[in-house]
Amino acid sequence: MTKVALFVQLKAKHGKEEEVADFLKSAQALLAQEPLTVAWFAVRFDKSTFGIFDAFDGEEGRQAHLQGQIAAALMAKYDELFEGPLDIKQPEVLADRLPG
Repeated sequence: MTKVALFVQLKAKHGKEEEVADFLKSAQALLAQEPLTVAWFAVRFDKSTFGIFDAFDGEEGRQAHLQGQIAAALMAKYDELFEGPLDIKQPEVLADRLPG
């Protein structure tokens, strides 16, 4: 069972909405380098509000993800693409249902 997660809500800068969508889609290719990431979702709530949700079996996976290439790419592009401060929430997973 997954035990920990990450959630980041992101607000695209005006005029950067489709660039953000493309950036998040491209991050999926980097998941092959993160075997401890059990589940990863990039979502869009409305035209300019996006989110990333990841789940891990333990803290080791969460920390590996935070130090991995997806997080590095997000940090490198953050000021260019997003508004407001970066707020990475680190919830505990209470229950899950995953294929397998």
